[in-house]
Amino acid sequence: MKYTPWFIRAIVILLIIIVALTSCNQEKNEAKITIGEVTRSVFYAPEYVAVAQGFFEEEGLEVEIQTTAGGDKTMAALLAGSVDIALVGAETSIYVYQQGAEDPVINFAQLTQTDGTFLFARNAEGSFDWDQLNQSVFLGQRKGGMPQMAGEFTLNKHGIDPQKDLELIQNVDFANIASAFASGTGDYVQLFEPQASIFEQEGRGKVVASFGTESGHLPYTVFMTKQSYINDNKEMVQKFTNGLHKAQVWVDSHSAEEIAEVILPYFKDIDQSILVSSIHRYKEQGTYATDPIIDDEEWNNLLDVMSAAGELEQRVDSKAIVDNTYAEQAASVK
Repeated sequence: MKYTPWFIRAIVILLIIIVALTSCNQEKNEAKITIGEVTRSVFYAPEYVAVAQGFFEEEGLEVEIQTTAGGDKTMAALLAGSVDIALVGAETSIYVYQQGAEDPVINFAQLTQTDGTFLFARNAEGSFDWDQLNQSVFLGQRKGGMPQMAGEFTLNKHGIDPQKDLELIQNVDFANIASAFASGTGDYVQLFEPQASIFEQEGRGKVVASFGTESGHLPYTVFMTKQSYINDNKEMVQKFTNGLHKAQVWVDSHSAEEIAEVILPYFKDIDQSILVSSIHRYKEQGTYATDPIIDDEEWNNLLDVMSAAGELEQRVDSKAIVDNTYAEQAASVK
């Protein structure tokens, strides 16, 4: 069969279009990043702002957020490659490093810089004093997790031995802590927002202290990924960090009401007034980092908190598993 020139030209044009479309699809796939977040939380407001306000999109990235429910599950997902980047406590990267990982997990951008829990008292009449916790029943967080370590660090700072001076309950799953307190367990409980604001609204007690304020600045929640991923995707990691920093600047310069309106689609089951109250409380205590840089003072405070809780085999130099290259570049752009 003899082909005419127009037919050949049509085939060539079709092939060019197919190659072009394939190339575009490959580029689109290469620009997609999947985040595994440890939980869905108002505590992570800048993450949702970065997506909702199009800051990642401005950098040419398509970012998908998956909630992987728990630090161990989040880290497992990262190590298995089912997510590209994990948003989880920096202590998890230290645990992996202490196990001698061949492909270490690297912290490259900080999201929150204080603990996010509050001390909630069932009976909170009059002024609060930390001595009131002596001989009380304290419903705490999971052993080895940052909330519990920051909690114990704070109690020790105020002269309270959590193992001797109170009845410490640590065998309740994270997802069930609020319901356990609501059903009558504990005189005090360690709560994240918005649960603390919800309980105040329901008349179950009130927030009497902030563990974030008490335990100081530390890289509490960090975006991290495997060293191999960074080696293969340096440009994408930089673009991701750029988008995050834009969101951090936006959050810092906007009100709790404005932030709540932007992230409301991520919290459809929460009343907007509760969302505003929660964000305001976090902004007021400086929980949201204003840049993604993890500095040495914060890192060393993290190590102090972990050491006091008996969860640190040896101090880990930040240079081993922290790479501020991308954060510093992002923060330098005005």
